[in-house]
Amino acid sequence: MKSLGFIEIPTVAAAIYALDTMCKTAEVEFVTWERKMGGRLVTVVVQGDVAAVTQAVEAAAKNAIKPLAAHAVIANPHEEIWRMIAISQEKLKESPAI
Repeated sequence: MKSLGFIEIPTVAAAIYALDTMCKTAEVEFVTWERKMGGRLVTVVVQGDVAAVTQAVEAAAKNAIKPLAAHAVIANPHEEIWRMIAISQEKLKESPAI
């Protein structure tokens, strides 16, 4: 079963660190990210099976270099959630490369 994991954290650097932690901790895959308030609040989304996503999100929350604004795991997301994720992925594809 696919699930989604979310980490919302201040700063892009802290988000990248959290993503690195999640990917090294469990078998999860980066899905997309969203930057709000000029990158001062960043949401990172990963996917995988429920156990892996839960382990990854918990590890990122425990080892974060900045206090998290929020974190969540959604097991078996509704199809509308997947649609929202697809919209975010399209925006990411359209943005200029760094």
